[in-house]
Amino acid sequence: MIQTPQASKMAYIVKEINKLMGRAIHRYGLLEDGDRIMVAVSGGADSLVMLHFLDKWTQKAPISFHIFPVYLDMGFGNKDTWHTLQIHFSRLKLPWHMEETDFGPYAHGKQNRGKSPCFICSLNRRKRLFELTRALGCNKIAMGHNLDDLIETFFINMCYSGEMSTMLPRQEMFKGLITIIRPLALIEKGKIERATDILKLPVCKNRCPSVTTSRRQEIRDLLTQLYSTNKKIRSNLQKALFHIRPEYLPG
Repeated sequence: MIQTPQASKMAYIVKEINKLMGRAIHRYGLLEDGDRIMVAVSGGADSLVMLHFLDKWTQKAPISFHIFPVYLDMGFGNKDTWHTLQIHFSRLKLPWHMEETDFGPYAHGKQNRGKSPCFICSLNRRKRLFELTRALGCNKIAMGHNLDDLIETFFINMCYSGEMSTMLPRQEMFKGLITIIRPLALIEKGKIERATDILKLPVCKNRCPSVTTSRRQEIRDLLTQLYSTNKKIRSNLQKALFHIRPEYLPG
């Protein structure tokens, strides 16, 4: 059968994501024999693509590791997401865990005294994920942050925290008891979003009321405007994250 240009392009995107994910896994030692990895799934494109490829890697990797998708309902009435992910996890024949929380309403309520709702929500979510990691007997948490997330976090930390830092592809916590891994750290957001259509993944809507007004969205809009002025800027920022020259920094 002759493959159409569109079909060929779609197949290329899937292969490229698999290749870049493999590169991150090998470069940063994200997967190790005997790992029990809790996969934090939100229902968005990133976490679903990450789960898809990690599941494929369990079948082809030369080591043995297990994955456990976990979904935390943040309290925004995401019953459709709950139902959709329940079906998806069952189809993958993976053990899974889902639970409801009030983290979202709490972060946006009066009891949150002036702090960023995103900060409070994220803090409580991560704390619960750490607790579940130990409860489920896992040693790693896989999070779906992509290359654009790393760039945005770098700018957020510079602009709002006064430091040059970002998320790491591999980050050990609690003296190595839990390790956070980010298998999508070398992959652009756009490629991931296109892959969800190709792979027919059940992407769910983010119902957080701050999704379009957060600091991250402000930085994202700023970077989008910057990218539009010169097509080389995005790729140069990506390279800069992994090409640090501390001898030319005054810190």
